[in-house]
Amino acid sequence: MTTTQQLAGRVALVTGAGRGIGREIALELVARGASMVVHYSGSEDGARETAAQIEVSGGTAFIQQANVSVRAEVVAMFAAIDQRFDRLDIVVNSAGVSGGGSLADLDEWQLERMLGVNFHGPLFVASEAAKRLGAGGRIINISSTLGEFPMAGSGIYSATKVAIKSFTESWARELGQKGVTVNTVIPGATSPGMIDSAPDSAVEFFKNASPFNRIGTAGEIAAVVAFLASPEASWVSGAHILANGAADT
Repeated sequence: MTTTQQLAGRVALVTGAGRGIGREIALELVARGASMVVHYSGSEDGARETAAQIEVSGGTAFIQQANVSVRAEVVAMFAAIDQRFDRLDIVVNSAGVSGGGSLADLDEWQLERMLGVNFHGPLFVASEAAKRLGAGGRIINISSTLGEFPMAGSGIYSATKVAIKSFTESWARELGQKGVTVNTVIPGATSPGMIDSAPDSAVEFFKNASPFNRIGTAGEIAAVVAFLASPEASWVSGAHILANGAADT
């Protein structure tokens, strides 16, 4: 974590900030001076823990719940943010759910859940953000290397993450006219994160896929996001940054 206050005076929203990569991103942006909207869907205890860590460090945290797959809840979340802050500068679409299964046994519940959170969620959040972000604003979308290297059984999840790249490129061209940058960060297997609930065999597989022979850390992903949120990244837009330790899957 850095203590450079390059984001002082800026307000950031990180979805899914109650745990994993989302939490580390929120903590890193606050360490750089941002005030934080800590979003959560079902992990209220996690969101409160994130906020407590922020406040202990002297930062500002505002907790807000919303199911990002429901547009009305996203609209209400942004209305609450408007009441709490007089600006919004950085939006990180970090909330996501995983799932998988064979094509022959297509699970419609998983399909709707992943489309709702991973596809509709970033779209609904970015739509509201686009009404508020001004020059110097940032949208940073979190994808997954499973969008780059789909595996057997990951078809639906991978497809939702591929869509993020299309969103990023389109939104970058549209919002660049307002001075807003839009980028994608593509993490590999990362802890804390979804890999923590995977079997040991899967952890070993992803370790061996990288020449570093390890899993990435959420802090390493947060550092990439913090760069994209910073003034130094003003000419980086429409980009997809692969942060997976050169893993080949």
